[in-house]
Amino acid sequence: MAHDTDLDVASECALANMARVRPVLDKIADKWPILILTVLCPRPARFNAIKRRLDGITHKALADALERLERNGLVTRTVLPTAPIGVEYAITPLGHSLRQPFEALCRWALDHGAAIEAANQEHDGLKTGA
Repeated sequence: MAHDTDLDVASECALANMARVRPVLDKIADKWPILILTVLCPRPARFNAIKRRLDGITHKALADALERLERNGLVTRTVLPTAPIGVEYAITPLGHSLRQPFEALCRWALDHGAAIEAANQEHDGLKTGA
């Protein structure tokens, strides 16, 4: 674990810059943007291919998320000269810069998911008196 002084400095930095940090995190820290960027990281994909990879996402949620990611400069949208017309999404260099933090976050989720679930069950059991 980091030294307490290092944690204090990191915490103070984040709090001092909250007006700049929070809007950025709001744009990328939602459930779907992280997963969409993870799908697009290895290679561009069409809308339906992305939707198939993200079990549970609705058409509207994917369309809205892709539009926000494009607006934020994290993905590009290219109309393909096919019949019928196709659209392909690709990650930008800015979006690709999130690869390392997202991979670390996914590793953390895999490593600690069971501990979080156990904590949830313990907490819920204490609340219900079980």
